[in-house]
Amino acid sequence: MIKRYLIIFAVFLVIDSAWLGLVAPKFYKNNIGHLMADKVNFIPAAIFYCLYVLAILVFIVNPYADSGNLIKGLLLGSFLGLVMYATYDLTNMATLKNWPTIVTVVDLIWGAFVTGITSGICIKLIKVFGL
Repeated sequence: MIKRYLIIFAVFLVIDSAWLGLVAPKFYKNNIGHLMADKVNFIPAAIFYCLYVLAILVFIVNPYADSGNLIKGLLLGSFLGLVMYATYDLTNMATLKNWPTIVTVVDLIWGAFVTGITSGICIKLIKVFGL
């Protein structure tokens, strides 16, 4: 399980880092810059990543890597990402003034994509390497 967790962590971090480094800064600054902190607080970010990767492992990768059902894992991974990112964004829409709808839409698409693709890649890697 530890090897699987580390594989998922690495894949998710690489893909999400590309988003956070290339696309997200300008997009978020333009849309919610007034809400953003001057510096990232890495402790809550690290806790999020650890918990999120564990959820991907428990709910998606373990069940579907063992069965070898890549497509189902990819689709359910996308659904998990949609729900998890919706929790954050829809709560913000419900509780914060003027939370931009475009941020919610983009985040939900990103959450579904990054979680689905991470799940699919990891299921395939685990199957190929017999982990």
